[in-house]
Amino acid sequence: MMRNPFAFILLFLCLISVNGQQKLIWLKIKRFHVADLERRLHENSGLAFLDGKLFSVNDSGNSAELFQLNKKNGAVARVWQTGLTNIDWEALTAGNDELYIGDIGNNSGSRKHLSVYRIKFGKDSIITRDSLQFYYPEQTDFSAPMLRTNFDSEALIFANGQLHLFTKEWLSKGTTHYIIDPKNSENQSAQKAEKYTTGFFVTDAAYFERKLYLVGYTKNTDVYLSVFSKSEQGIFFRNPPKKYYLGSAISISQIEAIAVDAEGIYLSGEGIDVPLLKIRPKFYFIPHAFLYQN
Repeated sequence: MMRNPFAFILLFLCLISVNGQQKLIWLKIKRFHVADLERRLHENSGLAFLDGKLFSVNDSGNSAELFQLNKKNGAVARVWQTGLTNIDWEALTAGNDELYIGDIGNNSGSRKHLSVYRIKFGKDSIITRDSLQFYYPEQTDFSAPMLRTNFDSEALIFANGQLHLFTKEWLSKGTTHYIIDPKNSENQSAQKAEKYTTGFFVTDAAYFERKLYLVGYTKNTDVYLSVFSKSEQGIFFRNPPKKYYLGSAISISQIEAIAVDAEGIYLSGEGIDVPLLKIRPKFYFIPHAFLYQN
């Protein structure tokens, strides 16, 4: 029996706060399915807009190509040969009229040198390309078992002249926000800014009109989208997000990429090809109105 009435009131307020933060909005996205992507995008792992054009990439074990997509139907409109190396491309973002490719996949936790490639386009070709090198100063162990590290990442955005990286933490089920200076050409230490327990593995991020979009999945195949409203420059996690349940990866595919423009939210998922389950890579579009009404 609780004898202290003030302790009871405090517990009650805490429960209200926790429940408020964990409110879940159902937004199953099967109805927003636009198309199955082509087989050559079976392992797509990034989406980003640059000058109104939508780009995608594949992750490790695939070519170092950029795929320009028709945002209305997901069809490949053009393939750009980058001349780069794809160790584990996991993210795309754009800023300052340049496209950034995050070669940041690290699910083994063994990579000591991570890269972000920067590309500038001419009318019909890529005219410049260079790379930014970085590392996590907090990481001292590079021998963790596969999928047992908090220093994997698949999410990258550009905001306020900086690159912002969000980790995919296999142990904590959360994400850490790091900042990378795109003007620093040396191998730089990523600067830790904040941390948040998402409850899912973050597979991509997008930033649009002061909102941060994080998408990802759980070990139980549940796919989620969390939308944070930016509270101050460089800080996203001060206020709790709106969290949406999008469905199961078994039916909607493993969502690996997100991009946002004035019309809405674009999602893509890689295909699944195992003996008892075969799913083609998917492309979705959610108009903003369906999020604003919740």
